[in-house]
This record gives sequence, structure tokens and C-alpha cells, in this order.
Amino acid sequence: MKYGFWLPIFGGWLRNVEDENMPPTFKYAKNVIQSAEKWGYSTTLIAELYLNDIKGPDHDSLEAWSTAAALAAVTEKIEIMTAIRPGFHNPAVAAKMAANIDQISNGRFTLNVVSAWWAEEARQYGGIFTEHDERYARTEEFIDVLKGLWTEETFHYSGQFYDLRDTKLAPKPVQRPNPILYAGGESEKGKQTIAEKCDAYVMHGGTAEEIGLKIGEMKARREQTGNAPFSSFGMAAYVICRDTEEEALAELEKITAVKDSSGYAGFKDFTTKSQLEQQIQLQDYSVSNRGLRPNLVGTPEQIADRILQYEEAGLDLLLLQFSPQLEEMERFAKTVMPLVEQKRSLIKS
Repeated sequence: MKYGFWLPIFGGWLRNVEDENMPPTFKYAKNVIQSAEKWGYSTTLIAELYLNDIKGPDHDSLEAWSTAAALAAVTEKIEIMTAIRPGFHNPAVAAKMAANIDQISNGRFTLNVVSAWWAEEARQYGGIFTEHDERYARTEEFIDVLKGLWTEETFHYSGQFYDLRDTKLAPKPVQRPNPILYAGGESEKGKQTIAEKCDAYVMHGGTAEEIGLKIGEMKARREQTGNAPFSSFGMAAYVICRDTEEEALAELEKITAVKDSSGYAGFKDFTTKSQLEQQIQLQDYSVSNRGLRPNLVGTPEQIADRILQYEEAGLDLLLLQFSPQLEEMERFAKTVMPLVEQKRSLIKS
């Protein structure tokens, strides 16, 4: 198992807690990622939203790509996975920017391709937001352009959404043949697009049984395309680690007590503009990305046992959220990560 984390660009992950002591500033993000490198985290995921989906549209949030470029220059080994939404980007310009950040980071820049779900944000920022399946059709062409520019000396493309002629991109990315393209999706169209076009599959939080079934399905879809196997299967999860189970459950109760908050502004779009496999309730939405469903809540011992269950199901990357981020990431790194290693060794012996 590799341990990644969501970069804290929104000021937190909890819609019912106003101040999580994790300000949405570059100074704080830099401290978190540099500390994470020392503690053994492999990856950070930087969400791309121009409005703050967690604390509400009227609150501060960091822009993903400029933040990624800045962090690439002040880190040495951590993978920087940044979201990209085709409806907000010119694919040729995005390919150039990504290649540049990959050069800055010496091959540590990867992308999480997101077909978008928040119609109001697209309205405010001039994004292209169409019906669900058309968004994925655009995504397919967008990926074709990215990969073509990254691998071909002179690239030509004529599609429904994009038209490029005699286009050159240099320097190419450090990674060959291309920076890893992660993506998550639960609709029929989404899963098929990912199987055909992307390199790794990421999921919202789910139980070990649910995740195992999704991995099995996506492996089968991938095999049918004739592409190489997916390089990774990842999952979002929110961690509540405490010395006792009672303390962890008390924290869980506190953060899921739904109250009136502008952080729920995107709830309707998220549940109606996406095609989700699981019905989402307001309580699930109180923590970002269905992070409570994996139930990484309890003592270090309990959480380590659950992580090993996910390993058994085929998961190899956790994309974790914590609050407050810095303190809880350190607790997890020093108490849970070593336990997972110990328990795995005992199982193998």
C-alpha cells in the first residue's frame, strides 16, 4: 500500500466544522507536503475547483496548477497528482503546461482527469458544461490530444471538439510514454472511457467488498481493450485515528452532525449531474469524497487491520484526508503505517 493525501487547498474537509486549523494558503500547503515527504507519503492529490466546494463558494481556495508548479520546485520525491477538467482547458496548452511541470519535478507530475460535475462553477468561470455522456466524449478527445502531443514529434488531430494541425510540443515530459493519467468514474460511459484511455483508476470511498468488486470489473474492462493493465487502483478515505475507539467515535459524531452551511452548495449538482453507483446522503457529504465509507475510524490497530483488508481487495493507493491535516498526518505516519508493515509481515510468515 502507498499512502497519498489530498492537499489542503480548501481550508479543510469537513462541511460542519468552520475552522479546522488548516488555512488554505501556500505556506501551509508547502509545510504539509514537505513534512509528508519526511513521513513516508508517496503522493499528493490537488483538486481542481475554482470555487470552494468544502467551506462554500464565498471562502478562499488555492488554484491547483499554479500550486502544483510551485510545490514541484520545493519537493524532491513525492508524486504531485493534479486534477484537470477538460471543460476548463485548451488541451494543447494543458499538455505544454503538464510537460513543463513534469520537467520541473523531474518526472513526478501526474494528472487526475475529471469530467466535472458542478454546473454553477462552470457558469461562473466560463467552463464548458454539457450533458454527462458528452462530457466524457470531450474527455476522450482531450486525452487523445494530450498523449499525442507528449509522444509525437508533430501532431495532427481532427475531432468533434478539437482540431490541431502540425502542432509541436517541446520539451516532452520526463515520463515516458506520458505522465500517468488517473481517473475515477462510476457511470457506464465513465468506466469505459477510463478503461480505454487512462492509466490508473481511482475511487471514492467504499467498503473493502465494494472496492474489490470495482477493481475486478475495471480489470476485466481493461483487458478487453488490449491495453496494458492499470498501473494503480486508488481510493479516497478520511481518517479518524485516536488512542481509543470511544474517542474516535465521538469525533465521528461531532463532524457528521449536519447543520446549515454554505459548504453544501454543490450537493445538488454532485448528486444530480453525476451518475453515481451509491446513493449519497447529506451525512455522507459532510466529509469530502465519501471519505467515511471506508471506516478508517478507530485506534491505530483497527485502522491498520482495515487497510490490510483493502490490500487484499486489490487496492494499492490510499488518498487520505485528515483534520487538522498536519497533526493527524503525522499521527497516522507514526502509528498506523508501521503497524500495517508489522501485520503484513506476520501474515506472510
